[in-house]
Amino acid sequence: MPPSSLLALSDASLAIVPDSVVAGGGASWGLARTPDGPRLVVAPDAAPGAPPPGFVGARGERAGRAIFVGPVGEANAAVLRRSLSWLVPRPLPPGTSAGFGDRMGVATPGHVRALRAVGAPAVPIAPIFAQQSIREMSRSGRTPQAVIDDATWGAFEAGWTAGVGADADHLKTPADVDACAAAGFSFFTIDPGAFVNDRAEAAPAEELRQAFDALPWDRLESSGVSLRRSLAGRVLDVDGHRVPIDEAAVVKAAVKYGAAVAHVAMMYRHLASVKAGEAFDLEVSVDETDTPTSHAEHVYIASELQRLGVRWISLAPRFVGRFEKGVDYIGDVEAFESDIATHAAIARHFGPYKLSLHSGSDKFSIYEIAARHTRGSVHLKTAGTSYLEALRAVARVAPDLFRAVYAFSRDRYEEDRASYHVSARLDRTPEPAALASGDVAGLLDQFDARQVLHVTFGSVLTARDAAGAPLFADAVLALLKSHPEVYAECLERHFARHLRPFVRS
Repeated sequence: MPPSSLLALSDASLAIVPDSVVAGGGASWGLARTPDGPRLVVAPDAAPGAPPPGFVGARGERAGRAIFVGPVGEANAAVLRRSLSWLVPRPLPPGTSAGFGDRMGVATPGHVRALRAVGAPAVPIAPIFAQQSIREMSRSGRTPQAVIDDATWGAFEAGWTAGVGADADHLKTPADVDACAAAGFSFFTIDPGAFVNDRAEAAPAEELRQAFDALPWDRLESSGVSLRRSLAGRVLDVDGHRVPIDEAAVVKAAVKYGAAVAHVAMMYRHLASVKAGEAFDLEVSVDETDTPTSHAEHVYIASELQRLGVRWISLAPRFVGRFEKGVDYIGDVEAFESDIATHAAIARHFGPYKLSLHSGSDKFSIYEIAARHTRGSVHLKTAGTSYLEALRAVARVAPDLFRAVYAFSRDRYEEDRASYHVSARLDRTPEPAALASGDVAGLLDQFDARQVLHVTFGSVLTARDAAGAPLFADAVLALLKSHPEVYAECLERHFARHLRPFVRS
């Protein structure tokens, strides 16, 4: 059955979403809205018609043709990926890419609208719709498979056929890798932050020497003598950017990042073993540390990872300034420009690989700078800002629900902020009772309230009342599903603003 014929079957009981209708795998496919919720509709091309292997659902007939209607769930998401190859997560192409975190699993249609608003897929910004860290999954009660499946359904609903990646973010252990590889992720972000020694930044010479001697040289498959010989006294000159590396810089870089490099190498080798020849993307993340990654330290990280046989497509250094959650860049923009220009030159020399902007949402003052100096070889990673836009939709439709979420978030903030880089203060946020219904959405544009709402997402989505029922999650999710256009409009506006500076003429 041609896709247009499938759309012609739509009625009030089976309202097929026009953007979702597509042909592939010997059938036409669409997502339908029904009184009982969304359903997958499959119309085989050939009569009498059989359901796709693994399909869960019932056979029906419309206009004399067999159709199959089934629930939106894990089994049928797998059917979609087997039948429609563009929904299978795959390694990213070179150039600009963007990760769209989605903590509630319903944001992908809005993300697709934002991409189309800036000209994609003709404009080459490769998307990752399925992106969540293990930390965020545990806080929001999701699984790796749920993250993949929700993004599959969202991309299908929106009719995105230009390919997708899937980012298992901030992985710290081999068990994290195993769980995400089994779910079908294609992009793996290794976070060795627990092994970064920030004391190296200000440690006296004798302490540095002792720490250098105590590095895990066996796991680094090297020695202090060999490292000094390969790097000390070197001057890297790339595109007019000079990075001198004396012996003191080598020692400090190794003390700060040596154990982290060893951990990344171990995780990479484990991942390569698990993937067993299947292609994948690796990102190395050292951004969640107290001190910036110097250019000499970047050279150390890249040269050592290369020596150890690690292959990566992007690296997230800790840039100068502050990349706090949910707000614009904090710091000297000119200093950032100088910093990223040299980091980008180093990435071209050792790769090329992309520079990754972590905690990248809402950093509007530095996007054009990053795109220009990386020459488009950049990955933008966002996460919680889609949750904030979900709350904006809630504020528009149900201000009393938003006010209750805000009050709860204020109560949770001091505890929940512990694992995030934020500087919001509760004494600069208004009391919930003082807010008129027409004013609540404005909180999402106020620095302190925005961060309070941002970092408390896990508590909001998992909080339960005395009877064990969810306090907010079900109500918020039901609102987003019943007002999809409101949420999609919020996401389109917000993310198009993120993406436009990365569109290169």
